[in-house]
Amino acid sequence: MVHKKLMAARIMLQNAPLKKSGHNKFAGYSYFELGDFIPTINQIFNEVGLCGVVSYDTEIASLTITDTDDGTNIIITSPMADANLKGCHPIQNLGAVETYTRRYLWVTAMEIVEHDALDSSAPIKEEKIIITPTQGAMDTIPEDEQNYLRELAMELIALCDKEEPKSAWVKLEAENLDSEQKVALWTLLPSKVRSALKNAKG
Repeated sequence: MVHKKLMAARIMLQNAPLKKSGHNKFAGYSYFELGDFIPTINQIFNEVGLCGVVSYDTEIASLTITDTDDGTNIIITSPMADANLKGCHPIQNLGAVETYTRRYLWVTAMEIVEHDALDSSAPIKEEKIIITPTQGAMDTIPEDEQNYLRELAMELIALCDKEEPKSAWVKLEAENLDSEQKVALWTLLPSKVRSALKNAKG
């Protein structure tokens, strides 16, 4: 019965008026955050007789969906990943990993259709200024850290647009990025911003 109930729950969620509150400023698209769909899912599960429980271990996270009438269940799994957010304590990085993983487990289980971030990411033009960006520099950076670098890039671009390149340079220096992070960040900045930062440095 669990499969039949889960399918019914998916249809009910599909017809629910969900609103995306998450927004990726760099790539320019919106996405569902946990709070956008979890309350609705809980209500639907209560109505159809399902219960979902997320659990984590060091390598695998799982979402177990159980039929509360006959005890049958479906288990959705995902490998765990690392987060290395600068300025965060280990427990905060763990919380970020669990939040992301929990969200993806529910998106998978409920067949929630979202925007394809890979297809919509803005193309990166690479030029030689200050440091030489290398092809695929972002590929070696963990996903959570990529998001942090994109947010930083947007802040630097905004400061330079307001003709405050010195403030942008001070902020960049304060981040204490390592060489790999600097190369990755540089690939996210337009040439005029890189030039402004170079001039501000001098």
